[in-house]
Amino acid sequence: MKKHSIRRRPIFSALMALALALPAAAAEPVGQGPAPNQVPAANAAGAVVPESPEALASVAPTDRLTAPDLEAWLDGFMPYALEQTDVAGSVVVVVKDGKVLLQKGYGYADLAKRTPVDPSRTLFRPGSVSKLFTWTAVMQLVEQGKLNLDEDVNKYIDFTIPAYDGKPVTLRNIMTHTAGMEEVIRGLIANDEKEIAPLDATLKHWVPKRVYEPGSTPAYSNYATAVAGYIVERISGQPFDQYIAQHIFAPLGMQHSSFSQPIQKNLLAMTSKGYKTASDGKEQPYEYINLAPAGSLASTGADMGNFMIAHLQDGAFGDQRILRDETARQMHGTGQASVGPLNKMMLGFYETTANGHRAIAHGGDTQWFHSDLQLFLDDNIGIYVSTNSSGKEGSARLIRDGLVTGFVNRYLPGPPNEAKGVDAATAKQHAQLLAGSYNSSRRADSNFMNLVYTLGQTKVTANEDGTVSVPMLAGYSGAPKRWREIAPFVWQDTNSGDRLAADVVNGHVTRFSAEPIASIMVFQRAAWWQTPAVFMTLLFGSLAALLLTVLAWPVSALVRRHYGVRYPLAGQDARAHRWSRIASLAVLVSMGGMIAMIFTMMSDLAMMSPSKDGMVVAVRALTTIILPIGAAIALWNAWTVLRSKRSWWAKLWGIVLAAASLSLLFIGIACHLVGFSANY
Repeated sequence: MKKHSIRRRPIFSALMALALALPAAAAEPVGQGPAPNQVPAANAAGAVVPESPEALASVAPTDRLTAPDLEAWLDGFMPYALEQTDVAGSVVVVVKDGKVLLQKGYGYADLAKRTPVDPSRTLFRPGSVSKLFTWTAVMQLVEQGKLNLDEDVNKYIDFTIPAYDGKPVTLRNIMTHTAGMEEVIRGLIANDEKEIAPLDATLKHWVPKRVYEPGSTPAYSNYATAVAGYIVERISGQPFDQYIAQHIFAPLGMQHSSFSQPIQKNLLAMTSKGYKTASDGKEQPYEYINLAPAGSLASTGADMGNFMIAHLQDGAFGDQRILRDETARQMHGTGQASVGPLNKMMLGFYETTANGHRAIAHGGDTQWFHSDLQLFLDDNIGIYVSTNSSGKEGSARLIRDGLVTGFVNRYLPGPPNEAKGVDAATAKQHAQLLAGSYNSSRRADSNFMNLVYTLGQTKVTANEDGTVSVPMLAGYSGAPKRWREIAPFVWQDTNSGDRLAADVVNGHVTRFSAEPIASIMVFQRAAWWQTPAVFMTLLFGSLAALLLTVLAWPVSALVRRHYGVRYPLAGQDARAHRWSRIASLAVLVSMGGMIAMIFTMMSDLAMMSPSKDGMVVAVRALTTIILPIGAAIALWNAWTVLRSKRSWWAKLWGIVLAAASLSLLFIGIACHLVGFSANY
């Protein structure tokens, strides 16, 4: 991601750590830079620090991009950035005019052995940057006439992806992340080689639900990318990793790169260790990717430089070629619109134009590695950065975001923004129309992980001055950006050129997105019951009511025993009372167990292993059985109490208990907690 990042609330950040993308693993566009005579650099915290105008006045920014100047700038940025973010090591590569301008490692690839990062020999795990190789392979087969971007993909595979309202998925949909599939999380990243399944088995195990019309809604999909990789495998007749090695790595001289799992032993010895933080220093297990074409690449900075050069040269690398020039230009320039005028999704690349300089990019995240690749096509410049640690509170992103931001503002500045905006009254009216709660288009829709996305909704707030704020889209400080309307339903961050836009239907905002993530996801207006005020009340209010009921059960018994008071109820009243307490305990345990399982899975990837499917099925089955029984008993108890001569307090609590049990049953059904499947 670039420049600004999705604010990592605990629930949402857990999902994004699994995304290999991101909402946050997406490459975010670098925003509008300052005027040329105020070119800033970025400090380690990501803050933009203006350099002296006098010091820059005599030097044209494009002329400043020399190896000595770049190295001096990086040497001032990277060591301090690594220390401040608690990241062990990083690699940076910059290419220009068909050559490597600079490649350099910072920090350590192995803390225990104090092995420094070597850009030519240390392999990093670039996560979803891997997808660019998958897309390149697809385009190779397209130019050979073996694949058609607009053909139903079922023509190329040996299982079926169901159509959506009669409309099939195409490779163009897949490459632009508009295949319309829900998110897949199960077994995405594993720490044990034994848990890696063959690609075809992984894809056939569960085809995620189609939730959008193809071509209509950006929703980033690792699963769909893996389908494209499987198509490459089937059409070429070679295993995917071997195809990439022969048709991309070999012609580009990428001798220290691999998609293989397990990776070749000689390359494993050269691969950087992954860390939570440098200060922790504990080496993390190698990350295996079940949907390998979406993120299993391991590569050196030097090799990634060759890949950047080839794409900047429209497929050529020296006397070798991985794409015809017309194919490369098609890949780089064919865009799929998102919302309004926002940046588009090209055929595999994100459009991330910065400071008026046309750019395409891709970011990538695993648990420990965080990477970004940016190509400035018209300037023939590329930059790649990767880190090997999550960093303090996930701050590794500040290195890549701040680095790329500082780079483009130093070497590729643009004219100041001159957007005039709309009148104050219109701005306030439109801000109110935009305000509310939204669901991410990239979400689990038909399985129990839907609960996480419902709890992690995006909120838009209308400010007094007519601007809007989106807490999830925060700046480096963590403070929400303030977006000012510059055209009808188009806003711009007041501190950058990032834009936010909304789709309006019959006077109502139906969805919006912002350029940090516009090409891969949009935010859709939430249903009334999904809004935090309603949903949180239903969920936590109901759990609280059940908990109080359960706690009151032994307390009242102890009080009666202490004062020698007999149990006052008899007959059906007594039976209803006791069974309602038993049901409350059962519902509380089953629902609490379900929630605990989900959040344990979000914090520990090992819990998402296919080996845990039995646990998932058992917990879901218990919830599926208990929730309706509990609701039925609560209704029976309420009916019994209301017909009895018991106190008004008992009658009121009977109603509360019934409402709580019914609410939890509704949530169980609406969020797909009930069921017997381990697919998610």
